Amino acid sequence: MPLNLPTNNPEKPGKKGDLYVIATPIGNREDITLRALNILGRVDLVAAEDTRHTLRFLSHHNIKRRLISYHEHNERERTKNLLDKLNSGLSVALVSNAGTPTVSDPGYQLIKAAIEKDIRVIPIPGVSAAVTAISVSGMPTDSFVFIGFLAKKKGKKLEQLRKLAFEQKTIIFYESPRRIQTLLEEIILNIGDRKGVLCREMTKLHEEFVRGNLSKILISLKERPSIKGECTLLVAGEEENKDVSFEKAREEIKKKLASAKGGLSDIAKEIAKKYNIPKNIVYDEALKIKD
Repeated sequence: MPLNLPTNNPEKPGKKGDLYVIATPIGNREDITLRALNILGRVDLVAAEDTRHTLRFLSHHNIKRRLISYHEHNERERTKNLLDKLNSGLSVALVSNAGTPTVSDPGYQLIKAAIEKDIRVIPIPGVSAAVTAISVSGMPTDSFVFIGFLAKKKGKKLEQLRKLAFEQKTIIFYESPRRIQTLLEEIILNIGDRKGVLCREMTKLHEEFVRGNLSKILISLKERPSIKGECTLLVAGEEENKDVSFEKAREEIKKKLASAKGGLSDIAKEIAKKYNIPKNIVYDEALKIKD
């Protein structure tokens, strides 16, 4: 018998079911492992982010299973329900609409609760948009920072971006097609006009990779009548061997404030240009130092 297939036995009362966390395709329906298909065809229940989407996928592979919805709006309620089923001995497969569950998708609450209840959680690896994108990006892959979707609240989002201003690793963002231009504008303003790669419709018919400075990518998108497909954006990290660090820029801010030469805006503009740091970050730092 293959390893890690559903092993629940109704003749053994009290035995808990297994929770399988299964990665599914991000576009092309053939990007699914044999092991994943085998388990999807054997589990008692499939918990899906969108049951209609998953039903079409399963039907494509001639798999018929009982489905239950599990998404961000019913996560708390469904977690308790699914735990009851797992405790009763039923095996459950957790899938998202695309890629690996819990990576910017629902599932964290269920997995955390299952572990706390000593329910076996089994990963069935496969596609991830982040790994797919960075593998063909041409950017450093030895170390990267996965951000996913930024916070929706403006203040929180701004805080996240400013913390990334001096990140030296490749940065990976997820964004919807209708908000990708806004994201690019915000990154350019708060992090700088770095090199990047916009990955769109990966593994699908109209797969596209737009490379260049973020400003160039933004111009390319603005020239289009519309943008379709979920987007993965990779942004180059700050150069590790830069001649000056932010600490040196901060010391110069202190000196200029102490000498009372120029207003905050003029000081921020001068230092931002000298050290290639976004002006608004320098200005905020000058405000903190002044206070």
